Amino acid sequence: MEHVTFILSKLFWAMLRPDSWIVLGLILSCLAVWVKRYRLTRFLLSVTTVIAFLIAIFPVGDVLRAPLEREFPQQTASDSIDGIVILGGSASVDLSSEWNQVQLNESAERLTAGLALARRFPDAKIIFTGGNAEIWKAQDFSTEAGITQAFFAEQGLDPERVTFERKARNTYENAIFSYDLASPSPDERWILVTSAYHMPRAMATFRKAGWETIVAYPVDYRSLPFWQGVEWDFSGHLEALNVAVKEYVGLFAYRYLGYAE
Repeated sequence: MEHVTFILSKLFWAMLRPDSWIVLGLILSCLAVWVKRYRLTRFLLSVTTVIAFLIAIFPVGDVLRAPLEREFPQQTASDSIDGIVILGGSASVDLSSEWNQVQLNESAERLTAGLALARRFPDAKIIFTGGNAEIWKAQDFSTEAGITQAFFAEQGLDPERVTFERKARNTYENAIFSYDLASPSPDERWILVTSAYHMPRAMATFRKAGWETIVAYPVDYRSLPFWQGVEWDFSGHLEALNVAVKEYVGLFAYRYLGYAE
Protein backbone atom coordinates (compact mmCIF):
# COMPACT_ATOMS: atom_id res chain seq x y z
CA MET A 1 0.00 0.00 0.00
CA GLU A 2 2.87 2.38 0.78
CA HIS A 3 4.31 1.78 -2.70
CA VAL A 4 0.96 2.62 -4.32
CA THR A 5 0.72 5.81 -2.24
CA PHE A 6 4.25 6.74 -3.30
CA ILE A 7 3.45 6.32 -7.01
CA LEU A 8 0.16 8.22 -6.66
CA SER A 9 1.98 11.09 -4.94
CA LYS A 10 4.35 11.31 -7.92
CA LEU A 11 1.46 11.41 -10.38
CA PHE A 12 -0.50 13.88 -8.25
CA TRP A 13 2.44 16.26 -8.09
CA ALA A 14 3.06 15.97 -11.84
CA MET A 15 -0.46 17.33 -12.36
CA LEU A 16 -0.09 20.16 -9.83
CA ARG A 17 3.29 21.53 -10.92
CA PRO A 18 3.04 25.14 -12.16
CA ASP A 19 5.00 24.27 -15.31
CA SER A 20 2.46 21.52 -16.06
CA TRP A 21 -0.30 24.12 -16.05
CA ILE A 22 1.59 26.29 -18.53
CA VAL A 23 1.99 23.32 -20.86
CA LEU A 24 -1.68 22.45 -20.35
CA GLY A 25 -2.65 25.98 -21.36
CA LEU A 26 -0.70 25.60 -24.60
CA ILE A 27 -2.23 22.19 -25.32
CA LEU A 28 -5.75 23.47 -24.73
CA SER A 29 -5.02 26.45 -26.99
CA CYS A 30 -4.00 24.09 -29.81
CA LEU A 31 -7.12 21.99 -29.31
CA ALA A 32 -9.27 25.12 -29.39
CA VAL A 33 -7.72 26.06 -32.75
CA TRP A 34 -8.44 22.60 -34.14
CA VAL A 35 -12.13 22.85 -33.22
CA LYS A 36 -12.23 26.47 -34.47
CA ARG A 37 -13.03 27.99 -31.07
CA TYR A 38 -11.00 31.11 -31.76
CA ARG A 39 -12.38 33.21 -28.92
CA LEU A 40 -11.44 30.44 -26.47
CA THR A 41 -8.03 30.19 -28.15
CA ARG A 42 -7.37 33.90 -27.64
CA PHE A 43 -8.40 33.65 -24.00
CA LEU A 44 -6.24 30.60 -23.27
CA LEU A 45 -3.20 32.01 -25.07
CA SER A 46 -3.59 35.38 -23.36
CA VAL A 47 -3.84 33.87 -19.86
CA THR A 48 -0.95 31.46 -20.46
CA THR A 49 1.25 34.18 -21.92
CA VAL A 50 0.57 36.62 -19.09
CA ILE A 51 1.30 33.97 -16.45
CA ALA A 52 4.52 32.93 -18.19
CA PHE A 53 5.58 36.58 -18.57
CA LEU A 54 4.98 37.35 -14.88
CA ILE A 55 6.90 34.25 -13.81
CA ALA A 56 9.79 35.18 -16.10
CA ILE A 57 10.20 38.61 -14.47
CA PHE A 58 9.06 38.33 -10.86
CA PRO A 59 10.48 35.94 -8.19
CA VAL A 60 7.11 34.54 -7.13
CA GLY A 61 8.79 31.38 -5.85
CA ASP A 62 11.01 33.40 -3.50
CA VAL A 63 7.97 35.24 -2.16
CA LEU A 64 6.37 31.89 -1.33
CA ARG A 65 9.56 30.27 0.00
CA ALA A 66 10.60 33.11 2.30
CA PRO A 67 7.99 32.39 5.05
CA LEU A 68 9.02 28.73 5.06
CA GLU A 69 12.69 29.63 5.41
CA ARG A 70 12.02 32.03 8.28
CA GLU A 71 9.90 29.66 10.34
CA PHE A 72 12.89 28.14 12.14
CA PRO A 73 15.83 30.34 13.19
CA GLN A 74 19.39 29.59 12.20
CA GLN A 75 21.30 27.56 14.78
CA THR A 76 24.94 27.87 15.78
CA ALA A 77 25.08 24.41 17.40
CA SER A 78 27.30 25.86 20.13
CA ASP A 79 26.02 23.43 22.76
CA SER A 80 26.94 19.77 22.86
CA ILE A 81 24.69 17.48 20.86
CA ASP A 82 24.07 13.75 21.00
CA GLY A 83 23.10 13.12 17.41
CA ILE A 84 22.73 14.53 13.91
CA VAL A 85 20.12 13.52 11.34
CA ILE A 86 20.94 14.53 7.76
CA LEU A 87 18.12 14.35 5.24
CA GLY A 88 18.71 13.21 1.68
CA GLY A 89 17.85 15.29 -1.36
CA SER A 90 21.35 16.60 -2.05
CA ALA A 91 22.64 14.03 -4.53
CA SER A 92 21.68 12.97 -8.04
CA VAL A 93 21.17 9.21 -8.06
CA ASP A 94 20.83 8.98 -11.85
CA LEU A 95 23.92 11.08 -12.67
CA SER A 96 26.04 9.41 -10.01
CA SER A 97 25.10 6.00 -11.38
CA GLU A 98 25.62 7.04 -15.00
CA TRP A 99 29.11 8.47 -14.43
CA ASN A 100 30.13 6.32 -11.46
CA GLN A 101 31.07 9.45 -9.54
CA VAL A 102 29.51 11.44 -6.71
CA GLN A 103 27.24 14.09 -8.23
CA LEU A 104 25.61 16.61 -5.88
CA ASN A 105 22.79 19.03 -6.67
CA GLU A 106 21.75 22.51 -5.54
CA SER A 107 20.98 21.21 -2.02
CA ALA A 108 24.57 20.09 -1.40
CA GLU A 109 24.65 22.25 1.76
CA ARG A 110 22.77 19.46 3.54
CA LEU A 111 25.87 17.29 3.18
CA THR A 112 28.51 19.97 3.64
CA ALA A 113 26.80 21.29 6.80
CA GLY A 114 26.35 17.74 8.09
CA LEU A 115 30.04 17.06 7.45
CA ALA A 116 31.06 20.23 9.31
CA LEU A 117 28.87 19.28 12.29
CA ALA A 118 30.30 15.76 12.33
CA ARG A 119 33.81 17.20 12.58
CA ARG A 120 32.78 19.74 15.20
CA PHE A 121 31.11 17.11 17.40
CA PRO A 122 33.26 13.98 17.04
CA ASP A 123 31.27 12.05 19.65
CA ALA A 124 27.85 12.71 18.13
CA LYS A 125 25.89 9.92 16.51
CA ILE A 126 25.13 10.52 12.85
CA ILE A 127 22.25 9.22 10.74
CA PHE A 128 21.93 9.91 7.04
CA THR A 129 18.52 9.01 5.67
CA GLY A 130 17.87 8.76 1.94
CA GLY A 131 16.99 5.96 -0.44
CA ASN A 132 15.89 6.41 -4.04
CA ALA A 133 12.87 8.61 -4.74
CA GLU A 134 12.74 7.63 -8.41
CA ILE A 135 10.20 5.10 -9.67
CA TRP A 136 12.80 3.63 -12.04
CA LYS A 137 15.96 2.94 -10.07
CA ALA A 138 19.54 3.07 -11.29
CA GLN A 139 21.76 0.03 -10.87
CA ASP A 140 25.03 1.18 -9.25
CA PHE A 141 24.75 4.28 -7.08
CA SER A 142 21.17 3.19 -6.44
CA THR A 143 20.48 5.19 -3.27
CA GLU A 144 21.39 8.59 -1.90
CA ALA A 145 22.85 6.82 1.11
CA GLY A 146 25.32 5.04 -1.15
CA ILE A 147 26.35 8.30 -2.81
CA THR A 148 26.68 10.05 0.54
CA GLN A 149 28.77 7.23 1.94
CA ALA A 150 31.19 7.69 -0.96
CA PHE A 151 31.14 11.49 -0.52
CA PHE A 152 31.94 11.31 3.19
CA ALA A 153 34.79 8.88 2.50
CA GLU A 154 36.20 11.27 -0.14
CA GLN A 155 36.07 14.12 2.39
CA GLY A 156 37.89 12.15 5.07
CA LEU A 157 34.97 11.29 7.34
CA ASP A 158 35.00 7.67 8.42
CA PRO A 159 31.75 6.17 7.05
CA GLU A 160 31.75 3.83 10.06
CA ARG A 161 30.70 6.83 12.16
CA VAL A 162 27.51 7.17 10.15
CA THR A 163 24.40 5.01 10.20
CA PHE A 164 23.04 5.01 6.66
CA GLU A 165 19.30 4.55 6.25
CA ARG A 166 18.82 3.39 2.64
CA LYS A 167 15.08 2.77 2.17
CA ALA A 168 13.36 6.14 2.66
CA ARG A 169 11.78 7.65 -0.45
CA ASN A 170 10.16 10.72 1.11
CA THR A 171 10.19 12.84 4.26
CA TYR A 172 7.66 10.64 6.05
CA GLU A 173 9.85 7.58 5.59
CA ASN A 174 12.94 9.62 6.52
CA ALA A 175 11.31 10.35 9.87
CA ILE A 176 9.98 6.92 10.82
CA PHE A 177 12.96 4.89 9.57
CA SER A 178 15.60 7.11 11.19
CA TYR A 179 13.63 7.20 14.45
CA ASP A 180 13.60 3.41 14.54
CA LEU A 181 17.37 3.37 13.96
CA ALA A 182 18.16 5.99 16.61
CA SER A 183 15.61 5.09 19.32
CA PRO A 184 16.46 8.41 21.00
CA SER A 185 15.92 8.79 24.72
CA PRO A 186 14.01 11.89 25.95
CA ASP A 187 17.17 13.48 27.35
CA GLU A 188 19.17 13.21 24.11
CA ARG A 189 19.64 16.35 21.99
CA TRP A 190 19.47 15.63 18.26
CA ILE A 191 19.53 18.16 15.43
CA LEU A 192 17.92 17.85 12.02
CA VAL A 193 19.81 19.12 8.96
CA THR A 194 17.84 19.94 5.82
CA SER A 195 17.06 22.83 3.48
CA ALA A 196 15.45 25.82 5.16
CA TYR A 197 12.42 25.82 2.84
CA HIS A 198 11.85 22.13 3.63
CA MET A 199 12.33 22.45 7.39
CA PRO A 200 8.68 23.18 8.36
CA ARG A 201 7.44 19.95 6.75
CA ALA A 202 10.44 17.99 8.00
CA MET A 203 10.10 19.13 11.62
CA ALA A 204 6.35 18.54 11.65
CA THR A 205 6.89 15.04 10.29
CA PHE A 206 9.77 14.13 12.62
CA ARG A 207 7.84 15.33 15.67
CA LYS A 208 4.85 13.29 14.60
CA ALA A 209 7.14 10.25 14.31
CA GLY A 210 8.26 10.68 17.92
CA TRP A 211 11.25 13.03 17.72
CA GLU A 212 9.77 15.43 20.28
CA THR A 213 13.04 17.14 21.28
CA ILE A 214 14.75 17.31 17.88
CA VAL A 215 16.12 20.76 16.97
CA ALA A 216 15.99 22.33 13.50
CA TYR A 217 19.30 23.17 11.81
CA PRO A 218 18.25 24.83 8.52
CA VAL A 219 20.72 25.25 5.65
CA ASP A 220 20.51 25.82 1.89
CA TYR A 221 18.63 29.13 1.93
CA ARG A 222 17.19 30.13 -1.45
CA SER A 223 15.00 33.25 -1.15
CA LEU A 224 16.23 36.80 -1.77
CA PRO A 225 14.52 40.17 -1.15
CA PHE A 226 11.79 40.66 -3.74
CA TRP A 227 13.31 43.49 -5.77
CA GLN A 228 16.69 41.81 -5.84
CA GLY A 229 15.11 38.90 -7.68
CA VAL A 230 13.27 40.95 -10.30
CA GLU A 231 14.99 40.03 -13.56
CA TRP A 232 14.39 38.07 -16.73
CA ASP A 233 14.93 34.46 -15.61
CA PHE A 234 12.04 32.29 -16.70
CA SER A 235 13.66 28.90 -15.99
CA GLY A 236 15.09 29.96 -12.62
CA HIS A 237 11.89 31.60 -11.43
CA LEU A 238 9.79 28.68 -12.64
CA GLU A 239 11.99 26.17 -10.83
CA ALA A 240 11.77 28.23 -7.62
CA LEU A 241 7.99 28.36 -7.98
CA ASN A 242 7.83 24.58 -8.47
CA VAL A 243 9.87 24.02 -5.32
CA ALA A 244 7.75 26.40 -3.24
CA VAL A 245 4.41 25.02 -4.42
CA LYS A 246 5.63 21.47 -3.83
CA GLU A 247 6.45 22.29 -0.20
CA TYR A 248 3.06 23.85 0.49
CA VAL A 249 1.23 20.98 -1.23
CA GLY A 250 3.40 18.46 0.62
CA LEU A 251 2.76 20.07 4.00
CA PHE A 252 -0.98 20.13 3.39
CA ALA A 253 -0.99 16.52 2.19
CA TYR A 254 1.11 15.30 5.13
CA ARG A 255 -1.22 16.95 7.63
CA TYR A 256 -4.27 15.56 5.83
CA LEU A 257 -2.78 12.04 5.83
CA GLY A 258 -1.71 12.30 9.47
CA TYR A 259 2.01 12.15 8.65
CA ALA A 260 2.79 15.56 10.22
CA GLU A 261 1.74 17.62 13.19
